[in-house]
Amino acid sequence: MRICLLTEGSYPYVVGGVSSWCQMLIQGLPEHEFLVYSIGAESRDRGKFRYQLPDNMIGIQEEFLDDILGQKSQGMKEDILTGPEKKVLYGLVVGDKPIRIRDLVPIFRDRRRFQSPLDIFMSSDFFQVIQQVYEERYAYLPFTDFFWTLRSMLIPLFFLLQQELPEADVYHSVATGYCGVIGAMAAEIYQKPFLITEHGIYSREREVEIIKSDWAKGDFKSVWIQYFYNLAKLSYQTADHVYTLFEHNAEIERSLGCDPEKIGIVPNGVHLEQFAGIPELQQHDGPFTIGAVVRVVPIKDIVTLLRAFFLVKRDLPDARLFIMGGLEEDPEYYALCRQTVEMLRIQDVTFTGAVRVVEYLPKMDLLMLSSISEGQPLAVLEGQAAHRPFVTTDVGCCRELIYGDSTDTLGPAGAIVAPMDYEAMAAEIVRLGKDFDLRRRMGNIGYERVRRGYTYEHFIESYRKIYEQERRSR
Repeated sequence: MRICLLTEGSYPYVVGGVSSWCQMLIQGLPEHEFLVYSIGAESRDRGKFRYQLPDNMIGIQEEFLDDILGQKSQGMKEDILTGPEKKVLYGLVVGDKPIRIRDLVPIFRDRRRFQSPLDIFMSSDFFQVIQQVYEERYAYLPFTDFFWTLRSMLIPLFFLLQQELPEADVYHSVATGYCGVIGAMAAEIYQKPFLITEHGIYSREREVEIIKSDWAKGDFKSVWIQYFYNLAKLSYQTADHVYTLFEHNAEIERSLGCDPEKIGIVPNGVHLEQFAGIPELQQHDGPFTIGAVVRVVPIKDIVTLLRAFFLVKRDLPDARLFIMGGLEEDPEYYALCRQTVEMLRIQDVTFTGAVRVVEYLPKMDLLMLSSISEGQPLAVLEGQAAHRPFVTTDVGCCRELIYGDSTDTLGPAGAIVAPMDYEAMAAEIVRLGKDFDLRRRMGNIGYERVRRGYTYEHFIESYRKIYEQERRSR
């Protein structure tokens, strides 16, 4: 079977998280061929893969959004969209009512009519659509700013919808954004099944980023936020099945309009044998060592962790902090983290860059996750597989991983604090740091929780059955 795995801003250019999940999935199913359709931001990343591509990965199609800058328009065209096509595009922009992906096919796949996405956007017909949306929904905003905002939002989508799409037996997207809509389009064209595995809730994550952003101003933030919710809604409507990692995510998907009958839960899994050589936590005389296995990017909120560690040093002066993960993905944010360390004069902080985690975990007394958004973080599962307790923020599946679900009576494997609450984070670090027996007990509980429900074997076997069921359904 040939599976097209659609990714966005992740595999194979970024290490960890969704990218690690993709690599594990492909490697675990050698009986299938995988094509990867990858959407990235900047073409300078072309071919810069961070993974050794598995033998059963037979190709990768790289699409970069900055290629849009080379697109040219032949000038404004008149009367090139039919009345029904204008209604479909109106529905795509507004997002109130379901539209069918099949109705987008004749618009975006007809290269005889439209040579570039600008041909559609700059037509008099689509300008009428923009005017209608503006007058009905956004007349309180300056029209010129509204027009250019829509242009920034829609041209990337129009561009991607016009690109060549690989032929496969199953289309499987790892998000509901651009790659979700493209997967839906490809499945419609080739009449094949379409699956989504949503790790974090894509539309919610974009909302958080937009609210905190400087590039979206004032009321235009709500325009952008609604757009990404529209993309998610279209992806949900088109998918045959939607899989997520834990029950709370499933509840959110239902609230966002996904048919509950489509939703299934498949947890992440880790290779327990990779951590078999790491013993349970040991008492020692050296410094108290805290670790965070994390990419140094804003969504991981390293700055809050640094502020917490600044407070920890008052109570545990011998404490040291290792931040273990790539530094190159967002150089500006890494510089902000270094500036925070210098401004607060925090001692004993080490940014290791990318490391072999299994070599560092035995040195850790406590692990941290300070993210403002997560799905079901592999970093937590791997740390628990190494018998290490955690302090995490209350995001994604972390509460379930630390405290267990409604059927779990094992007890806490660490502590949960609110996102960005560095004072609560510091208090929990100090509490666990002063109680070795508690840390060891929590670390062992985390290990047992992973052993019972979050193994690589269960994860792979679940998708093996899913793909087989999809093959039989068509």
